[in-house]
Amino acid sequence: MNEFDFIVIGAGIAGASVAAHLSEKASVAVLEMEERAGYHTTGRSASSYEPNYGPEPIQILTRLAGAFFFNPPKEFADGALYHRRGSLFVEGPGQQAATETYLKTAKGITELNSIEIVKLHPVMKPSYAKRGFYDAVTGDLDVDLLHRGYLKLFKQRGGQVMLNAGVRELSYSDGKWTAATSAGNFSAPVVINAAGAWGDEVAKLAGVAPIGITPKRRSIAVVPIQGYEDFMRWPFVCDLGETWYAKPQSGKMLVSSADQTPVEPHDAYADDEAIATGIANFMDATTIEVTRVEHSWGGLRTFSKDKVPVAGFDVKAPGFFWLVGQGGYGIQSSPALSRLAAALASRAALPDDIAASEFKLSTILPDRFSK
Repeated sequence: MNEFDFIVIGAGIAGASVAAHLSEKASVAVLEMEERAGYHTTGRSASSYEPNYGPEPIQILTRLAGAFFFNPPKEFADGALYHRRGSLFVEGPGQQAATETYLKTAKGITELNSIEIVKLHPVMKPSYAKRGFYDAVTGDLDVDLLHRGYLKLFKQRGGQVMLNAGVRELSYSDGKWTAATSAGNFSAPVVINAAGAWGDEVAKLAGVAPIGITPKRRSIAVVPIQGYEDFMRWPFVCDLGETWYAKPQSGKMLVSSADQTPVEPHDAYADDEAIATGIANFMDATTIEVTRVEHSWGGLRTFSKDKVPVAGFDVKAPGFFWLVGQGGYGIQSSPALSRLAAALASRAALPDDIAASEFKLSTILPDRFSK
């Protein structure tokens, strides 16, 4: 039997980051069902740092994560995690209600009229985007470098990552959880469920009631852009109704319908209809004519019932800790959320910056679903 202080199920950004923090003072094993870490969601993210994106608890955690992204420890990564780009959110036809919702929590933005929007993003149609909001702080995140940084830190602190170690059984006895896998059996007083789209499935293996998380597919197309030599400097752009977004990356343009199609946990692939819808909406808003798609991919984003992540001990199962439901915000919030989760899992005081912020712990604990 391999005995540890903590077992973390899942080696994506959630599992890798919380394990890195816990391993500073405890023995930790990370169990990953795939042959490489971050295969399903983390490895398919074209993530941005967007502090005004998501529900208010996520916005707070994302802002708290900013200092880490802007100036990571030298030993963490051998390059920059963050590259400034800026984001433009435009109000499309009939999206006034979405604008009002956005403005309730948005901070540090500049409002733009149609003329100013076109100066910032030359292909936007003034007839489509008569009102917009620019966030200069946002930028591209190097997801792979971030993920590898946490895994490197974890291993340097003595942590062990077990690949091809899908959990087949999960049982509790004498104050310890035992996970039976093809790589052997692992035991610890605390098991952290960071299994992403498979979070509820892991709970069922443990005899723990699911909390109702829903995997949702996101489809992204990669299209070529001709005739605009400076387009790589354009900001990320999204309509406030979240019917499409576009982002320059690696000499191409990523385009999505921002689809959130509920699916079963699986190896996600792009949905042709969602790709077509995203491109059609993009062309409605801009002067660009998309003639071909170079390639596309799909990923899973897993949401709780209220779209806020879940972090904390289950109210009925001792030692069973939830860390799921990060939705589309898991990368940008990970430096703060992982520290928060590690503190809760080890029953320590909250990190000073989180305790001093406007963040309300009740918004993220699993017991909110049992009230």
